[in-house]
Amino acid sequence: MPEDKNRATAAAILPLVGGAGNLTSITHCMTRLRLGIQDRSLVQDEALKALPAVMGVVEDDTYQIVLGPGTVARVTPEFERLVAQSRATAPTTEPEPAGPPLTPKTTTPESEPAPTPPAATQPPPTSPVTPTAEELAAHGAALKARQKSRNATPVKLFLRRIANIFVPLIPALIGCGIIAGINGLLTNLGWLPSVVPALAAMASGFMSLIAVFVGYNTAKEFGGTPILGGAVAAVIVFPGVTHIAAFGQHLSPGQGGVLGALAAALLAVQVEKWCRKAVPEALDVLLTPTLTVLVTGLVTLFGLMFVAGEAATAIGMCANWLLAHGGAFAGFILGGLFLPLVMLGLHQALIPLHTTLIEQQGYTVLLPILAMAGAGQVGAAIAVYLRLPRNRSIRRTIKSALPAGFLGVGEPLIYGVSLPLGRPFITACLGGACGGAFVGFFNQLGDAVGSTAIGPSGWALFPLVKGNHTLATTLTVYALGLAVGYLAGFLATYFFGLSKQMRAELNAAPDSASTPAAAEPAPTTAGSATAPGTPAGLGAP
Repeated sequence: MPEDKNRATAAAILPLVGGAGNLTSITHCMTRLRLGIQDRSLVQDEALKALPAVMGVVEDDTYQIVLGPGTVARVTPEFERLVAQSRATAPTTEPEPAGPPLTPKTTTPESEPAPTPPAATQPPPTSPVTPTAEELAAHGAALKARQKSRNATPVKLFLRRIANIFVPLIPALIGCGIIAGINGLLTNLGWLPSVVPALAAMASGFMSLIAVFVGYNTAKEFGGTPILGGAVAAVIVFPGVTHIAAFGQHLSPGQGGVLGALAAALLAVQVEKWCRKAVPEALDVLLTPTLTVLVTGLVTLFGLMFVAGEAATAIGMCANWLLAHGGAFAGFILGGLFLPLVMLGLHQALIPLHTTLIEQQGYTVLLPILAMAGAGQVGAAIAVYLRLPRNRSIRRTIKSALPAGFLGVGEPLIYGVSLPLGRPFITACLGGACGGAFVGFFNQLGDAVGSTAIGPSGWALFPLVKGNHTLATTLTVYALGLAVGYLAGFLATYFFGLSKQMRAELNAAPDSASTPAAAEPAPTTAGSATAPGTPAGLGAP
């Protein structure tokens, strides 16, 4: 039965994204089905959002359909099978569409004035129009598109590629992290002593070889031969490096970790590309891989491992010092600025830092603090829900998105509610800052709260929480941090998130919430605070 449900979801999504012929790529992450779209006009956004299994859609470098953790991993294979079947049965030459797109949008050319509706259908000038959830979603999409264009800088695109290296590793990090937590619990309780070593091997095996996977993915992402990237990264974890000295010190297996593997694989890609150009074709199959591994391996052993090891040590020391001395202030800044960092595309730089901390300490102390940003969003959404009792459309959106928000999937709330409304996004960030300050304060007191893996957030992070004290203490601090984030986001939004004018306009004409009487907001342009045609009160933050 679950397979039928997942297949039905995949079958419902496929025609709404333009069919198999409109797809250029299919991948998925922890929560989203990521699709490469050939013709964006064939995608039916509103119909997708109306599907029961779809929590929201986000448009970035790919078209991303938010399905939630667990669901996306089951729907994606069914979706891929349907696409393969559709392409196998499709004719070799597809005819041009006989009519307009499935969901045509009526647009008015800029050179022509917009038609004025008949006077009988125009609302009275003094009658306010209630913005609906559809309008908020459209405005959120416009803000997202504007931010996407701003994020298309060389540095941010490079960071996105770095993130693409680590995202495929997240399922293994989560699985091994949970096993490590179970193993630690059994060890502390003295239960099943014969099973503990087996669980330790399962939990540690992947982490001991993570550098190899990072090297493989790095070469793949930057246009090299993946297995050569893995080969040069394997040098880092080889036990025999203890016999090699660099900069007057003997190396240790794993020294440099994922940072060294990343640098080694990037160098290997450049060496390989040079060899492809310089080596004669007849000798390419022999010389190119040999020179790539030899040159990169020597540089890695006598340079990169030492330098990356020092950098990794510095990262761990800085993170621990920041929370040990900055405490609540550091947590406040990190928790409050995380969502703006996401909007700017700079959060991707944190992924290698998380992975390095997990390698060194067994957990990252940064992720639980950053997770408080999602708690602030949930609290803000609840406040908006209570403040707009007559806007059934927005309340319906919040009600459907809140369960995902509690599990750490915040996109539907961010791009569907708080960001288009403006002020609630800021007050939600304030709630995240307060939650981060709470967790940071306990770090300063010596109760470190970390996560053994990256990816999950909110309630979904509980199985991965780990610290330097008992599990009960660590879980309590994290749970109280979430509660502080919820409460601070709620109070800030309830009292300051919606002005009196905004509440009056958003609560006006309750019957209009079910019928989109307002015109659809036009896309925002760079540098404008509010999209032209956006209803009052929907300004960008």
